[in-house]
Amino acid sequence: MTTAFWCVLIAALLPYLGTIAAKAGGRMPVKDNARPREWLEQLQGWPKRAHWYQLNSFEAFPAFAAAVIVATLAHVPQGRIDQLAVAFVVLRLVHFVCYLADWATLRSLVWFGGIACVVWLFVAGA
Repeated sequence: MTTAFWCVLIAALLPYLGTIAAKAGGRMPVKDNARPREWLEQLQGWPKRAHWYQLNSFEAFPAFAAAVIVATLAHVPQGRIDQLAVAFVVLRLVHFVCYLADWATLRSLVWFGGIACVVWLFVAGA
């Protein structure tokens, strides 16, 4: 399996980093796991932002996965696909840190960098 495909797997799991952080930081009681979405919406501070990261990661994943597949099917050089996929995952991890720290401007710039990786993969495959 290529590095880029491993990155797709990692990116698929990244939303759960936010889930775990939100539930742990908000000290979710076991009984509230019956309605976790309701409980998560009541969070405040960094646990709430961890939840928002989770949601944003679920939104970002499909385009990234599709971009890696399209670039692969279009026979873009594997080294380039791998570089962009690794960059996307690293940027998403930095995005997580920015969300928790409430660094909104930097978070937006990092988010844009991740989207730029996705667009670059699609354009390379065109």
